[in-house]
Amino acid sequence: MSRHLAVIGTGVIGNGWIARALARGWSVTAFDPDPEAPARTRAFIDNAWESLTRMGLAEGAHRDRLTFTDNLEAAVDGADLVQENVPERLPLKQSILSQLDAAARPDVIIGSSTSGFKPTDLQRDCTQLPGRVIVAHPFNPVYLLPLVELVGGSATAPEQTEYARALYQELGMRPLVVRREIEGHIADRLMEALWREALHLVNDGVATTEEIDAAVIYGCGLRWSLMGTFLTFHLAGGEPGMRHMLEQFGPALKLPWTRLKAPELTDELIEQVVTGCEHQAAGRTVGELDRRRDDFLVELLDLVHKYWPEAEGLEGRI
Repeated sequence: MSRHLAVIGTGVIGNGWIARALARGWSVTAFDPDPEAPARTRAFIDNAWESLTRMGLAEGAHRDRLTFTDNLEAAVDGADLVQENVPERLPLKQSILSQLDAAARPDVIIGSSTSGFKPTDLQRDCTQLPGRVIVAHPFNPVYLLPLVELVGGSATAPEQTEYARALYQELGMRPLVVRREIEGHIADRLMEALWREALHLVNDGVATTEEIDAAVIYGCGLRWSLMGTFLTFHLAGGEPGMRHMLEQFGPALKLPWTRLKAPELTDELIEQVVTGCEHQAAGRTVGELDRRRDDFLVELLDLVHKYWPEAEGLEGRI
């Protein structure tokens, strides 16, 4: 059975969902009040389609299975899943989600791509079935990166979360069900900690933006793409593993190695960061950098698939 996705809001994240769904053989209806949105979306999909083709298209996958509408209720008509991607303003999201809750079929999950808001807050104005409104937070580029964080709110039943997990798996995602609500969920909180520390290093004159990125690219980033933080530190303990690592390096946690409170974004710091990033871009447009990133990710994903848990016979792992 062919699935149908409704996408509400077609910025970078919304367009990423559209491209992923089309590549998985789904049909998509998109809603965006901006009259320029359809042209931008189709250009986005054209840019992503080469990478998606290399990754392998599902049966029935075609770019023409996308339609646009300027009517919110029409957007969700016939949808099996609704994905909201409007700007990160809580009153706006609450208003849109309440309208979607009123319009969508009772069995339809409504996922919000919010990077920070808690689902109970998002459900506040939903009067029909608030429990089916959940956080479904992806990562850019959505059409290639598989992680989606699923967070249910106070009105969400476990079976609704499990149904959502199955739907996002059909989209080729790796759903991570977050055990309880927290601002920023899991991954963004980790990225935010690294971002704040990076800003301090620039602000204190320790390193440039390019040097900080190099520290990640050629060091910890390569390990993180396979093992993540905890398993990486487990190996750092040698044969005894994490227990020995904590005995040896645990005391360092009390040393002033990090400054997680973000520095003030002064004009000087903003200029340093912007100038550093423009130097790294070296005159390349964002579109050109997107293509370079996508080429890298396609090759990297082809490699890491061979080392993911199911390749070892560890089924049921994330």
